[in-house]
Amino acid sequence: MAEKLHPETFLDAARSFPILDVRSPSEYTRAHIPGAISLPIFDDAERAEVGTCYKQQGKDQAIELGLEFVGPKLASWVKEVKKLAVDGTVLVHCWRGGMRSSSMAWLFETAGLRVKLLVGGYKAYRNYVLEVLEKPIPIRVLGGKTGSGKTEILLDMKNRGYQVVDLEGLAHHRGSAFGHLGLLPQPTSEHFENLVAHELLGMDYSKEIWMEDESRHIGKVFMGAPFYDQLRQAPILFLDIEARYRLPHLVDVYAQYPKELLAQALEKIKKRMGGQHFQEAVLALENNDFSRVADLTLHYYDKAYLHGLEQRTEASIQRLELQTLDTKTQTDSVIQ
Repeated sequence: MAEKLHPETFLDAARSFPILDVRSPSEYTRAHIPGAISLPIFDDAERAEVGTCYKQQGKDQAIELGLEFVGPKLASWVKEVKKLAVDGTVLVHCWRGGMRSSSMAWLFETAGLRVKLLVGGYKAYRNYVLEVLEKPIPIRVLGGKTGSGKTEILLDMKNRGYQVVDLEGLAHHRGSAFGHLGLLPQPTSEHFENLVAHELLGMDYSKEIWMEDESRHIGKVFMGAPFYDQLRQAPILFLDIEARYRLPHLVDVYAQYPKELLAQALEKIKKRMGGQHFQEAVLALENNDFSRVADLTLHYYDKAYLHGLEQRTEASIQRLELQTLDTKTQTDSVIQ
């Protein structure tokens, strides 16, 4: 008989044993428990067909149809899962902890494996994630205008043993119109929340957890209100670095990408830049004057960032003036 675990205990067990997500491929792609392995009992077309059969002909007919689909797959599943199992044990979940996961648990136990099931399935896990993101988090925010090297500083701090959640890294986006360039496709907002919660669950809440200052959207990822409100209300260390230090860094990061992609990114902020600045930036791009392009876009981004900073209470803002983009020197100053 499979052992049934609630989300917190299930995730503790996941440190030792693999998670098998038996939902459909599209459900898994939309969002899943970080680290879970997709082992769908039905593909998307089969799931849709079984669902239609259930509605039109009833439960018994739907089960028979499901068995027709899964029958040829049983032996290969057992072989695959025996290779994945650790000490003969696997964790299994479906959407609500119903027939899909219990059926797989029966199969794997019949084959001699030990199975632990997630009570309430992925739905219960999602509720747990939302609880994690609603609880008070000891966030300390690192802020600064575009090109200040904030991500590099946070990663250096992480390497030095500080608690850091790299929100832009999890979102696969640097947070500007150019932020997607060279990065993997973005996760859904739901999966982003799963990833953030996964990071937080391994952290010590008696110590500060550093994160970068962000708007509510990081590219296409949208942060839920409870977590975002905490990010906005947390104390912020604002790096005050003049544009002349930041420009070379931005050129290094973005000039490597094809000009047509840079032009597309400029088009996204055309209205906010203003027609004259936009046209000047396009001309500079055509002439390979990447420094001028960066200068013109910084004018817009700096103004936008300072407007966001003004929405915070002055008492929550600590300012640190720096005249370097050397990451080690910056990190030393932040820590001090």
